Amino acid sequence: MAPPPLLRLDGVRLTFGGTPLLTGVELNVLPGDRIALVGRNGSGKSTLLKIAAGQVEADGGEVFLKPGTTLRYLPQEPDFGDFETVEAYVTSGLGPSDDPHRVTMCLDALGLSPDMRPVNLSGGEARRAALARTLAPEPDVILLDEPTNHLDLPTIEWLEGELRQIKSAIVVISHDRRFLENVTRATVWLDRGTARRLDQGFGSFEAWRDKTLEEEERDLQKLDRKIVREEHWLRYGVTARRTRNQRRLEALHTLRQDRRDTRRAVGQVAMQAGETRESGKLVVEAEGISKAYDGRVLVKDFSIRIARGDRVGLVGPNGAGKTTLLKMLIGELKPDSGRIRMGTNLDLAFLDQKRAALNDTLSLADSLTDRRGDQVMVNGEARHVIGYLKEFLFSPEQIRTPVGNLSGGERARLLLAKTLATPANLLVLDEPTNDLDMETLDLLEELIANYPGTVLLVSHDRDFLDRTVTSVITPDSDGQWLEYAGGYSDMASQRRGAAKAGGGRDRGNKRSSTGTASSSHGTATTSTSSKLTFKQKFALESLPKEIARLEKAIRKAETAMADPALFARDPKRFQALAAELTRERTALAKAEDDWLELEMIRAEAEG
Repeated sequence: MAPPPLLRLDGVRLTFGGTPLLTGVELNVLPGDRIALVGRNGSGKSTLLKIAAGQVEADGGEVFLKPGTTLRYLPQEPDFGDFETVEAYVTSGLGPSDDPHRVTMCLDALGLSPDMRPVNLSGGEARRAALARTLAPEPDVILLDEPTNHLDLPTIEWLEGELRQIKSAIVVISHDRRFLENVTRATVWLDRGTARRLDQGFGSFEAWRDKTLEEEERDLQKLDRKIVREEHWLRYGVTARRTRNQRRLEALHTLRQDRRDTRRAVGQVAMQAGETRESGKLVVEAEGISKAYDGRVLVKDFSIRIARGDRVGLVGPNGAGKTTLLKMLIGELKPDSGRIRMGTNLDLAFLDQKRAALNDTLSLADSLTDRRGDQVMVNGEARHVIGYLKEFLFSPEQIRTPVGNLSGGERARLLLAKTLATPANLLVLDEPTNDLDMETLDLLEELIANYPGTVLLVSHDRDFLDRTVTSVITPDSDGQWLEYAGGYSDMASQRRGAAKAGGGRDRGNKRSSTGTASSSHGTATTSTSSKLTFKQKFALESLPKEIARLEKAIRKAETAMADPALFARDPKRFQALAAELTRERTALAKAEDDWLELEMIRAEAEG
């Protein structure tokens, strides 16, 4: 028998304006739950978490928190109040029985100094401070609203590890697919005012959602056909017995009302980048560029050649110099030394992560047209601003709404609409995934894949990078930056392999100017004899079997841990399974790397 929920939302209703936002939502959070709360922008995900946290009052329904249960909520925009230091802010989140030493531990793990002043924090630092305040008490229930926004990759990976080992039940909203796949074991889909639950992690959600929508569309088509048949009877067959006819007429009215009440799935964003002339084959060439601020070297002796059609991603910790390097590459910032050569016929469109291109006092229409009437030029064609913004899921009623009243997701869509309307052959995107829902991300990925020009983007979203870029630039040490062929996962694999082959120091598989992978400092293919030893041959033959065994064991452990009642029923087994799963995943990653390294040696020996 399943344990009683720690948190229960039953029949929650809420209406903003005319259309109901939530219509009878149910959500049960059991001990040990790891729930992904997903849905389109504007579907009410953040509002539902605020209702659960007691910050917003619903119009109807019940919110029940089990007596004695502790709950902490991470909002998208943390409020630091009048706290003088980060330590004071984080400590204020502790309860009487919480361990104060966890404040120091969390701040240290997140790279924050206790005496930092909240007013001086950057966006990423503020997010880390709010995370420390949420996690330090080790509450029974944790509600996280976009916890990875403005976090760099090392912090995201630390957060994943912390959430996997913590005992708290977790409900999380995030657009980061890889993050959700790594930390969740159940999914709640908020769609058109109602919630549907899948007792599997986010990795299984999208296939389930698509199947659900297909079935729903078939049911609507059946309902439409039935209404047509009944309307035909109404026109031509009303000569039968009057009592029976009256009941059938009432049934038809009911069918029509059901059809009117049916809310179809929200449409998709229609994205198309503004086209312009073709750029030259060479887009950017950097030779030995360097940049330092206040004695700290951010970029040192970096060279790269970017050709037309390349899609280059920049990743790295906050403060490493990603934006500095990006601005040098597009000519907005001069290097201290070295040379930048820009190609010919370049037209640039720039999406800034700080949304500086948006003026909060302007309406959506004025922001898009720069106050030049109600027409916007897209691909040389005049489009009415209402029609164009409808393609980005804005209603006609919102056209005169001030930008400052928009949600984070709506601001992101508006900036995308403005950026993509700009004719360009060099698209520069700085953290484009922040606040976008997954359906919009899918379309942005498709747009980048089909974009005829060149793309430079900065992102911490690993899945987005894997789906979009052809190479990744990342910092090594002391201002050195390296370029790797492929996406984020390819970069991570190459760094692990190079670190092993180079005795622990990663010097990278740098991409040559022609776009092929080459090794400048001894990768696995050059650090070993070109012939396989007997031991290596045996390992090459046995590793696939070991990889298959580990994959099977991982699936078995994941299936066992997917039981929502396991933690409450047998916490020791739950912890043992979690530890076993971590060991097997580590062993699988090592086995795959070893196999790849041996395959490279074999290929060189045969080639």
